[in-house]
Amino acid sequence: MTSEAISERARILLKTLVQRHIRDGQPVGSRTLVEEAGLPVSAATVRNVMSDLEERGFLISPHTSAGRIPTAMGYRLFVDSLLQVQPLENEAMSVLRNELNPDKSSSELVQSASSLLASITAQAGLVTVPRQDASQLRQVEFLPLSGDRVLVILVVNEREVQNRIIHTQRPFTEEQLREAAAMVNQRFAGRPLQTVQAQILREMEEARSQIDGYMQAALDLANQALDQEQPEEEYLVAGESRLLEHATADEMLKLRELFDAFEKKKDLLHLLERCSHGQGVQVFIGEEAGYDVFGDYSVITAPYSDGARTLGVLGVIGPTRMAYERVIPIVDVTARMLSSALSR
Repeated sequence: MTSEAISERARILLKTLVQRHIRDGQPVGSRTLVEEAGLPVSAATVRNVMSDLEERGFLISPHTSAGRIPTAMGYRLFVDSLLQVQPLENEAMSVLRNELNPDKSSSELVQSASSLLASITAQAGLVTVPRQDASQLRQVEFLPLSGDRVLVILVVNEREVQNRIIHTQRPFTEEQLREAAAMVNQRFAGRPLQTVQAQILREMEEARSQIDGYMQAALDLANQALDQEQPEEEYLVAGESRLLEHATADEMLKLRELFDAFEKKKDLLHLLERCSHGQGVQVFIGEEAGYDVFGDYSVITAPYSDGARTLGVLGVIGPTRMAYERVIPIVDVTARMLSSALSR
């Protein structure tokens, strides 16, 4: 329902009530609205307008108070039609520019983004880890260490360098490792990591009896190197403790359920997957997310990319009474800056 469905006076009063509730977290009464809205109307008139808004589903009256609070529908009308988004503060812009430095690796940038969202918004920040099929192998090098250990140097995408140590079934000379790396780079460089590993496994299985020991060893080295590439976490969450700072006793139980959802991942990942197919900032208020656990929380997301394709989603989770006018532009700018850093 758009704001045109209600009168101008009702729009002003609803906007005032939502802003006051976001600020104080308490039900808002008619006297408070008369004082803050600046309308030449009586408290009785305000009560009538509030009753009408409650009947329409925009407000609800908690049983412990004569005041009212917004429903998810009320917040939706506020966000879509009444909200005045604030420009990002210079200090926040400066922090984002410094931390989302293009010289960092993609994994460092993603980690920074979740922490930045949490610290700047004082909510929980989350960022999905780029899918493996979004990462391309540029180059691999194998260097001998003592015993049966080999240092693997992986160059992924344009500039991200990953080092790891693998254990082989037998020792290799430096020349053998150099030839193995040359073979892998010649055949697989520039292809998605997930495709590369699938092809390697297929060749090892199907052609085991037909390929020589040199190629078998090279494929085995490459398989071990890429087998550890799949990230342990599918998304990163930072700042969960910030949700505890202002939670009431009644909200603590719901927070525990939300933290449990963070751990189980399924519902949140499904929601984030939906967000990855959208454009720009998306706001899910309460039950709009499609899961009961988000009933008292809002999720604000935006996709990020490397300039050519969407790599993942970042966002903020917080109470429905969050400062949308400030959080929305923070999520938007962070996604744009992360995308810019990953594009260079």
